[in-house]
Amino acid sequence: MVQYYWNPAYPNQQTTPPQVTLPSTRPPAQGEQSYIENILRLNRGKPGTFHFSFEHAVEAGKNTMEVRGIVEAAGRDHVILSDLATGHRFLFPMIYFDYAEFDEELNYFQQRPQ
Repeated sequence: MVQYYWNPAYPNQQTTPPQVTLPSTRPPAQGEQSYIENILRLNRGKPGTFHFSFEHAVEAGKNTMEVRGIVEAAGRDHVILSDLATGHRFLFPMIYFDYAEFDEELNYFQQRPQ
């Protein structure tokens, strides 16, 4: 039986916390590299139009947003964009990201012949 909470009435409790194995920091394998955040990171600084949609809206019919700008940074669950016209910076959760249109050819991962 595993005790999750300390109970003074139970005599055989472990006093040391269980060991937790953290994920490795190895570079992603070939198949893992094509995640959107990695592709956005490869194309930092390239101008594009980024499209987002939201379940909720402040005003009726206003549940989408376009940002004309560049990617400053991208993580597993977010992207930071800089608006080209105003310099305004946005932090968007990736769950709202729909797609992006870039003005030039994109950098992408080396493809292996199959």
